[in-house]
Amino acid sequence: MPTPLERLRRKLALAVGENAVFDGWTRKAADSAAAQLGIDPAQARLAMPDTQAGMIDTYIEEVDRGLDAYFTPERLPKLKIREKIRALIWRRLEIMAPAREAVRRALAILAMPQNVPLALRISWRTADRMWRIAGDTSTDFNHYTKRLTLGAVYGSTLLVWLDDQSEGWIETAAFLDRRIDDVMKIEKLKAQWRGSSDQRLSVSRFLGRLRYPPQ
Repeated sequence: MPTPLERLRRKLALAVGENAVFDGWTRKAADSAAAQLGIDPAQARLAMPDTQAGMIDTYIEEVDRGLDAYFTPERLPKLKIREKIRALIWRRLEIMAPAREAVRRALAILAMPQNVPLALRISWRTADRMWRIAGDTSTDFNHYTKRLTLGAVYGSTLLVWLDDQSEGWIETAAFLDRRIDDVMKIEKLKAQWRGSSDQRLSVSRFLGRLRYPPQ
């Protein structure tokens, strides 16, 4: 059960991102968000982290929660897995649209050496959240590869989206579809690999020849 301070932080998070477009990821953005929502600025300052990285983390976590709120159990079950992943990524972009320029700044801040560990945790958390919403329950090696792959697809799509000036983000949509197609091809190859002992044997023989070439 969230505490009153946590509930206030969640209420402020997206508005802080929107105001960070003008004020940067600063106390001023938190103050502007509080004024926008009719919240006592002193309480807002208590609720929000006092560092740029902390504010960004709070904002992204609330974007993740927005996916949970939007994708109710009735919305996703009838979709194929690639359609689920596409819908999840696209919805994230829609949620972040009012703060797009602030998101650009956030990426630069998270790329600073001292913030890289946090950036990696955020990336993993986001990918994990999307897979769980999509219904993934894997616990084996696939659990990790799926999240690493999705993190790469989402991250590259995010960079394209930040510079996309096309109507309706057509360029981003095309890029995302291509990336998902590439991933599905890889998954198909992996399935064929797991299902073919002859193929595993032939590849093993090939690798052996590389190590021990014929005399």
